[in-house]
Amino acid sequence: MSDILKIGKYEFQSRLIVGSGKYPDFKTTYDATIASGAEMITVAVRRVNITNPNEENLMDYFKESSVKFLPNSAGCTTAEEAITLFRLTREATGIDLIKLEVIGDTAKTLYPDVIETIKACEVLAKEGFTIMAYTNDDPIIAKRLEDAGAHAIMPLASPIGSGLGIQNRYNVVFIKEAVSVPVVVDAGIGTASDAAIAMELGADAVLTNTAIAQAKDPILMAEAMKNAVIAGRMAYKAGRIPKKPFATASSPTDGMIF
Repeated sequence: MSDILKIGKYEFQSRLIVGSGKYPDFKTTYDATIASGAEMITVAVRRVNITNPNEENLMDYFKESSVKFLPNSAGCTTAEEAITLFRLTREATGIDLIKLEVIGDTAKTLYPDVIETIKACEVLAKEGFTIMAYTNDDPIIAKRLEDAGAHAIMPLASPIGSGLGIQNRYNVVFIKEAVSVPVVVDAGIGTASDAAIAMELGADAVLTNTAIAQAKDPILMAEAMKNAVIAGRMAYKAGRIPKKPFATASSPTDGMIF
């Protein structure tokens, strides 16, 4: 309880957030999420049903759990689309904790349109949403999003679903230094070691979807991600030794008998 993740008015013990896409069915989504220990699952409202009670609804699978839903605006390409989507989602579900993402390049990179994201953030923040904003790994934009009202900044590690891991470790550190809200490394995580590295760099949390959902054993990978995030966080708090270009004896030579 001494290391709580705080995002706006919400508090979490787990620093791993998972996604709900690319699973074969809702049952597997549920099993992997529970195995991960995550307390948040993000859902693309345009692709996964959480608003229509007359169709199979992912929320029904989590009724007996404490997992919070984090609606996201995947598929939106303008600020106006994202704003409208979240207004309708809050009306239907009562959820005000959101992952804001506005995609600029839908054909190849799936990179965010940071200008439209900032515009949407300004409006949604004034309307009382708790906003986790997906963006590129740019510390200047990260600060702009914080100023626009974002409660957490979610820089990509590498392109969505690529599995390439963190391509610019320095920028994760720069973003962490630039903002006072939590930094959640999002997109591009490929395996557990990527998540551990993100946490060792000082990220407050990690979000991953494809790495778990499309693993050969999603449940086992979910457990691996859980442990990696915990280990990475512990290592960051413990403080790693500095890197040196030469060897340092592990046993002191002072006072040797012979």
